[in-house]
Amino acid sequence: MTVWDDLVGQEKVSEQLAAAARDADTLVTAVAAGTPSPEASKMTHAWLFTGPPGSGRSTTARAFAAALQCISPDRALGGVPGCGFCDGCHTSLIGTHADVQIIRTDLLSIGVKETRDLVRRAQLSPAVGRWQVIVLEDADRLTEGAGNVLLKAVEEPAPRTVWLLCAPSLEDVLPTIRSRCRHLTLRTPPVAAVADVLVRRDGIEPDVAAAVARATQGHIGRARRLATDERARARRAAVLKLPLRVEDVGGCLRAAQELIDAASEDAKQVAEETDAKETEDMKTALGAGQGGRMPRGTAGVMKELEDKQKRRKTRTQRDSLDLALTDLTAFYRDVLALQFGTALALSNTEMQDTLDRLARASSPETTLRRIEAIAACRVALDRNVAPLLAVEAMTMALRAG
Repeated sequence: MTVWDDLVGQEKVSEQLAAAARDADTLVTAVAAGTPSPEASKMTHAWLFTGPPGSGRSTTARAFAAALQCISPDRALGGVPGCGFCDGCHTSLIGTHADVQIIRTDLLSIGVKETRDLVRRAQLSPAVGRWQVIVLEDADRLTEGAGNVLLKAVEEPAPRTVWLLCAPSLEDVLPTIRSRCRHLTLRTPPVAAVADVLVRRDGIEPDVAAAVARATQGHIGRARRLATDERARARRAAVLKLPLRVEDVGGCLRAAQELIDAASEDAKQVAEETDAKETEDMKTALGAGQGGRMPRGTAGVMKELEDKQKRRKTRTQRDSLDLALTDLTAFYRDVLALQFGTALALSNTEMQDTLDRLARASSPETTLRRIEAIAACRVALDRNVAPLLAVEAMTMALRAG
């Protein structure tokens, strides 16, 4: 299985990246042999992958990184980069290759300090691989200052350094950075392709795979989680009951509070799994004595860790809320499809009776206003409006229609 097999529903992008990987291999081989490198090449030093959530931006970047580091023995016989089984491909895909740095954040943003560390890393020559590859999975979370730091490295890259940036859209990246990158747009994978992957790679039952792929509208990660995590299915079922609970003001306020509580519980779960171990490891590294007594001068380090954990908890809560709002949008999209009598496949077929009832009880204009209210809530959360206030405003708008 080649590295390109992981790119579900992205055939055109796979072809472009495979051609670039072949050219990259030619360039490195020419430099090693001391011969002139070809003038025309599909390879470049900076790439920007954009696409909707679930399209596989990070997976695509990792697959390309693996192809750039491929050292398959079949290459001597004319094989193409990206075999998927050699040491270069395998370690790149799992994140242990010495010359492939994969950056993702659990926080709300990536700051100047972290970006400067990346830029310094990018100036190094490859240690064991063919290229120094920096994969920045959350380029849209760069602060303005961090983006300006990165710009210099993208403008004047080291000879064998490649930057792979991932973001939801071009507008999420500074214009000065995106203008210096080769841009590839990924599409949402077809539902059938996602279901096939779940059956083939994860052993999910075909009926379950088809249902979760349809429910998540082609989002591979969410479909896999929904198929394997019972708590995720329970949370989604609770969210989809919200439209039936906003018939009065009291119901709106209760529904909003429960949505916030569920997101907070998600954040607490993540914190319990990671914060305790992270704190203990830090104390050990700083030389904590018996009874957990910390050496003098380490209070600032521990405070910095606590602040980081708090920011991560905030992002986890917002991500959980955003996922719930996405499910609500899909619910009302189904209602709208029924009202217009389209042949569009429904995401929530298991709730057909509820969808039919709401479609008959309201007009398409009302449904569109409710979808707009959900979108407005997402914008408010993105602008740091207090979550409870934003969700309460949304539930009241859903009631008003």
